[in-house]
Amino acid sequence: MKLSGWGRFPVLEAAVFAPRNESALIERVRAGRLIARGNGRAYGDSAISRQNTVHMRHFDRMLAFDEATGQLVAEAGVLLDDVIRALLPRGWFPAVTPGTKFVTLGGMVAADVHGKNHHKAGSLRNFVDWFDLIDASGTVRHCSRTENTDLFDWTLGGMGLTGVILRVAMRLRPVETAWIRQTVMPAADIDAAIDLLEQSGDATYSVAWVDCLSKGAKMGRSLILLGEHALLEELTERQRESPLRIDRRRELEVPFLAPNGLLNGLTARVFNALYYWQGQRTAGTSLVDWNSYFYPLDVVLGWNRICGSRGLMQFQCVLPLDRSRIGLKALLEGISRTPAGPLLAVLKRFGAQSGGISFPMSGYTLALDLPVGERSLRLMRELDRITLAHDGRFYLAKDSRMTADTLRQSDARAQKFVQMRDKLAARSAFQSAQSERLAL
Repeated sequence: MKLSGWGRFPVLEAAVFAPRNESALIERVRAGRLIARGNGRAYGDSAISRQNTVHMRHFDRMLAFDEATGQLVAEAGVLLDDVIRALLPRGWFPAVTPGTKFVTLGGMVAADVHGKNHHKAGSLRNFVDWFDLIDASGTVRHCSRTENTDLFDWTLGGMGLTGVILRVAMRLRPVETAWIRQTVMPAADIDAAIDLLEQSGDATYSVAWVDCLSKGAKMGRSLILLGEHALLEELTERQRESPLRIDRRRELEVPFLAPNGLLNGLTARVFNALYYWQGQRTAGTSLVDWNSYFYPLDVVLGWNRICGSRGLMQFQCVLPLDRSRIGLKALLEGISRTPAGPLLAVLKRFGAQSGGISFPMSGYTLALDLPVGERSLRLMRELDRITLAHDGRFYLAKDSRMTADTLRQSDARAQKFVQMRDKLAARSAFQSAQSERLAL
């Protein structure tokens, strides 16, 4: 069947299997050249094997939950959305969450996801106690900080290339309510945005929407969104009646592919100007529901269709803290010189990070959504060059077109990852279109 990631680029012919039990899954592993696939929310080709894509949709059971510690044990195909629906009414929320809830737990581990709280909490690896992994021989190996420690370390962020994640034990955080106390602060330019994020280091959550298409004195103008889990005493009397209530939002859906070219530099500039104006008008502190703060795009099902049949790509880099300010300015200047306009730009502050191949480092990460096309590809190659010049690196979960040479220039750990895969005989067993493209 034809298969793609969330960006709908590239689209590849792939053989897809959906084993229903552990023994059938092990049989697929022994067939070789396998990659596990969750809900297909990685942007590019990291969850596609032309020969042996294994869909984990039948491994979707939550197995145990400890109310004392917040530890959830679940199969790798469980959706984060299902976890929230089951456990938020009981006073628990994911300790780390990406920008969509429609991801599987196995995919979260494979990408070692980060959220709006990385500057304080780090990535998901800090909250994973153990997982069971099917290795190249078909053996189920229990991996933790004390058992099979190398596999534990390299699997988190390893994009499924160390084995098939079968079960996961991860800790959630206790919350009193399902509400977020959000503070919106406008920033006139990129310097002001960085200053505000640095001054907001005590905030549990922080993120900036950036107008990448503004120029001159307004270059990098932003809206900073801080967040805290609201306490019971902060709610209105009516809200306190059901403080952990989950209201299902009325979700919209893009039912068809938008015309190619509908989203372009002009329409992106208009949207950015209106969004910043609206943010200025509503600046201040208010209570918002958890869905609106963490997953604003999830309200539009199939929003990846808005770029048309060609699809969209995401560029995401991280720059070390001492190079972030100058590097971000160089990236924004590079964007301003091209008619290819990012549809969405998000800036976050990262804290310190360990891990064999995990993406974050102490510094700033910028993520851009762009429509697929030659202009965007030229821009992304220029952004690659700027990132490399400032000692940055790239997020494999968002990549759909990077070269093996660019990856190795940006991240010396890539070669160590290959050596580890050779040692485990994992290179022939676990392969994706991305791993082939990047020579991993």
